[in-house]
Amino acid sequence: MGEQDEKLNGWFAGRIPDGWFTAAPEVTYDREEILVVGTLADVEAGEGATDATREGAREGRVKQFREDTREQRMRIAREAERKYGRKVAWGVEIGGERHLYTTLSVPVMTRLRMREREVLDTLVDAGVARSRSHALAWCVKLVADKQGEWLKDLQEALVAVQQVRAEGPVTSA
Repeated sequence: MGEQDEKLNGWFAGRIPDGWFTAAPEVTYDREEILVVGTLADVEAGEGATDATREGAREGRVKQFREDTREQRMRIAREAERKYGRKVAWGVEIGGERHLYTTLSVPVMTRLRMREREVLDTLVDAGVARSRSHALAWCVKLVADKQGEWLKDLQEALVAVQQVRAEGPVTSA
């Protein structure tokens, strides 16, 4: 984890009120958005509770947390947006499930050749996706799911490259 990551994590850990989450939140970011996800204490549904009862109780806990913390989350987000120049999205985990609030959907431009467009059109024609844009997002998600370990290794290698660059000589322009 780089110094910027540590500062960002520390800033949110310091701004988020005690008691919101069971541990420090997970803070991830890209060029446009900061995502803060904290773990909520699981519900006590009672002895003999069914899976449906636990699921309903967890949904209620998530909704209650979102409503109860809305003003403070918005205030923290506005402050972070001014400080870091990125939008802030929030989410929680409970019982192994992740619930995200108001995350960004950012348009990304790309140029595709006919063969690549055929792939997207096939996904649309088959009903897998609503549009080429949705099909492209589906493909990206599929790669992330199927090649997660490879992408993680690639991201770690990029961090190492950034560290080496930071330690290298400084040239004047």
